[in-house]
Amino acid sequence: MPPWCCGTPAYMAPEQARGTAVDKRADIWAFGAVLYQMITGRPAFDGESVSDIVASVLTKEPGLERTPPQVRRLLRSYLKKNPRHRLRDIGDAWELLEQGGPETNTRKRRTPWIAATLLLTVVAAVAAIGWWRAAKSIELPLQIPMRLDFDLGPDVTIGSSIGPTAALSPDATRVVFVSAGPDGTARLSMRRLDESKAAQLPGTDGAYAPFFSPDGEWVGFFARGRLKKIRLDGGQPITLCDAPSGRGASWSEDGNIIAALDPRVGLSRIPADGGKPVDITEREPGEISHRWPYVLPGGKNVLFTMTFVPANYNEASIAVVSLEDQRKKIILERGGLYARYVPTGHIIYVTKGTLFAVPFDLSRMEVRGAPKPVLEDVSNDQALGFAQVALSQRGTLMYHRGRTEALRTLWWLGADGKTESLKAEPALYNMMRVSPDGGRLAVSVAEGSSADIWVHDLERGPRTRLTAGPGVNASPVWSPDGRSVVFQSQGGISWVSADGAEKPQLVIKSPRPQTPASFTPDGDQLIFFEQVPGGGAFIQAVPFRRNSNQLEVGKPKLLLQTPTGNPFPALSPDGRWLAYASSESGVYEVYVRAFPDRGAQWQISTGGGNVPRWSRNRNELFYQSTEDQRIMFATYSVKGDSFVGGSPRLWSPRQVARFGIAESFDPTDGRRLLVMLPADNPEPLDTRSHVTVILIFLDQVRGSLFSEAR
Repeated sequence: MPPWCCGTPAYMAPEQARGTAVDKRADIWAFGAVLYQMITGRPAFDGESVSDIVASVLTKEPGLERTPPQVRRLLRSYLKKNPRHRLRDIGDAWELLEQGGPETNTRKRRTPWIAATLLLTVVAAVAAIGWWRAAKSIELPLQIPMRLDFDLGPDVTIGSSIGPTAALSPDATRVVFVSAGPDGTARLSMRRLDESKAAQLPGTDGAYAPFFSPDGEWVGFFARGRLKKIRLDGGQPITLCDAPSGRGASWSEDGNIIAALDPRVGLSRIPADGGKPVDITEREPGEISHRWPYVLPGGKNVLFTMTFVPANYNEASIAVVSLEDQRKKIILERGGLYARYVPTGHIIYVTKGTLFAVPFDLSRMEVRGAPKPVLEDVSNDQALGFAQVALSQRGTLMYHRGRTEALRTLWWLGADGKTESLKAEPALYNMMRVSPDGGRLAVSVAEGSSADIWVHDLERGPRTRLTAGPGVNASPVWSPDGRSVVFQSQGGISWVSADGAEKPQLVIKSPRPQTPASFTPDGDQLIFFEQVPGGGAFIQAVPFRRNSNQLEVGKPKLLLQTPTGNPFPALSPDGRWLAYASSESGVYEVYVRAFPDRGAQWQISTGGGNVPRWSRNRNELFYQSTEDQRIMFATYSVKGDSFVGGSPRLWSPRQVARFGIAESFDPTDGRRLLVMLPADNPEPLDTRSHVTVILIFLDQVRGSLFSEAR
């Protein structure tokens, strides 16, 4: 049996090493490697380890200078890395030998080794044909997966984006990744895996979460509030539709793209040539986000990640939706994040840094059997719900090891970038507000499948738990007198005393998600927003008074409708101005209107902004940049009935904790902010651009060979 039949690395064709489809041209490559070794006495591709040998196969050319001139053309044809350019039939070898060089122009000058070559060619061809036919009826033994480590380049910082940093082409020959230029702007670059240099793709400023078209000729991506695509062989990006805050996309073979265009909106279908998005999922009560879709084989169903707990995708569920009737169902309850399908008939996904595989029935859209761990130490972002994993169509896997975004800490942050710790233990903090007197902090803390409201004493240190489930309690807002807190809860908006002496009360009931945002200075009205089906939100004001221990809540009044599901409205300290975020331009930006509204609107942010917050004693309006998660601010003045905003400026170069659109900072006296920062130390620079490519990953899934290989 030929030495290449079981995948011996030194004789393995590049397409076989990558795990893509093979045909008889892989045998022709293997024969060329054998012939080279017979002539020179050395392997055509060598190395100290299996990984080194495979890397040589993928990236290096054999030293043909060691071979006689008469056979070099033949060997070149045998050992073309692209099978399309390789000799298609072993019987054509004679013609190449005839044309191999001046000494082969006449048969009388052929040397004996040429005859031996042709004889060996015939023998090898017969053996290859026999093996090829047999391979169709037998299953080859499992092979230990081979790992190659790549450094994508000094400008790549995996984990710094708000989505996966890299995508692998369907044939596993190219990788497109996010890199930062000298100006710090994120852009896309493309590199072949058998080359050492990458080429930057023009016009991709602000890009993140790239994904390939099925034919590998296009790459889609999100950038600055748009879903775009670009051809890899040249040209400028083409805008497909607005995507205010995209959270993943997958390109179907039927010419459509399934995308999460905004965190608080369901999945949408967009023609790959551009057009109006069509909703394919709608969030039901309790469902916070649908994101990171993946079109399953056949193009009729889509996997996606669904969460019920904000910024804690350890507790996310994996669901599937039919594109024909939009019916969705959960297939793994609170199982993990970032699910993908592999041709072995498994779904892979990540939980707490471990990649699992579970059998999946495509005909019934059901999980069959128990999940098994396949890989450890897989980088993933538990706040945004994605993993740094890229999968080719044929099953080659590329991933980044290490860093997992999870716990956050609380700090004071000055304009000079200096920080001072609150000495609060790391936790899944999310959505916070400082009390009117500046001495306490109300914050939502996720734990497991629930989240509760806690109050921290910023001066003395003790903390008080105000809620005890069930479900998710989030977005606390202080009453102006500091005696109570309202918050988002199951079924609407609830109220609780700030000292925890009284139990929470549900004061506004609604089947739709409602989020409290701001009180008027006298405490007589509560501003809140309600998300509406199909996207967008109603910003409303409701009379809200407390007499003794009785709460009087009136009828809500509509103030404004936005196309944004998360406008985060905020009233100025004097109650005259309402700041909010809107994606009406296609990008999240911060705007200001008079309160009550007089029709005029002023744009404050430029280049993307969200979560507006007013300084309490200075004419400054803060917001969070949507592109790089830094805090910006603009000074303002009032002239009569007009609001005059200054040019936005950077408050601090320090990035706050990034977990999408949420409240991760709050200003106090205008000289410092209370912010959330990642609890983990930054990843070392020397590993930030490293990825691992696993060849024959399908066998690793079949046999869960990770622990055995170790």
